[in-house]
Amino acid sequence: MTDESWAGWYRDRDGSEAVVLTTDGQQLRIRIRGVDFEGQSFDRLVPVAGTTPESGAPAPVDGTSCPVGEGFSSPDGSFSSAEGAFSLAEGALTDCVLEWDLPLPVRVDGTLRQATLGCLLSLRRVDPDLHLALHLDGAVYESARAESDFAAALTAIQRILPDGVRLQTCIACAFSAPFPLRAPAQPPAPASSASVPGPRRGLSGSLACFGEAKGAPGDRRTGLVQEVWSCREFEGSPSWATDTDTDTGHRGAFPLESV
Repeated sequence: MTDESWAGWYRDRDGSEAVVLTTDGQQLRIRIRGVDFEGQSFDRLVPVAGTTPESGAPAPVDGTSCPVGEGFSSPDGSFSSAEGAFSLAEGALTDCVLEWDLPLPVRVDGTLRQATLGCLLSLRRVDPDLHLALHLDGAVYESARAESDFAAALTAIQRILPDGVRLQTCIACAFSAPFPLRAPAQPPAPASSASVPGPRRGLSGSLACFGEAKGAPGDRRTGLVQEVWSCREFEGSPSWATDTDTDTGHRGAFPLESV
């Protein structure tokens, strides 16, 4: 996968600053006030293991609320560095707002076009709020103001798009399927986020991709991907956004084995 970068803003009680979010479709990365964070979902962004901020020592490898740089941790789960303070919940970034725009491919009457998806995420300790707005040909198509995850928000947008307009991202791909609530195992987390318990359906990155198994016999899950990602293997799912209660994809019932 080739990385994509999205320009945006980070805000918390200590102020705001311009940031760049980078993703390869599976792992998110962002640098805020000289500190690098990464995670498989926006609500699982933790200090990167081994990263050395401009003025200090490496971040802890276990992702817990520990000193970063020359900073210190506090009992409430926050940490401070020479560059600024951050709030953490179970090791992950919280009590902040992220806002960014990203190019989103859409099909308009069969022709591939580029729209812009505006994203506003309030990372609260309980129930983060997500709002998405798709900008296409001067019109804006919005999700509800407090969606629980990207899957719900993108589905809401697809349902109000004009006939003949379809999103072309992993959420709408025939070779993806929702990560099931009943799955017996989670995929292995990176070392920096090993201590962050992830929900069965997270804020983002909760789709299983079957792209590499296209044309191969049997079912083989090839990894989890983000709902807003798009690749060359995309094939539209005719049933997406019409039946969201079924954990099935192009290749039939979702297998329950681990990655």
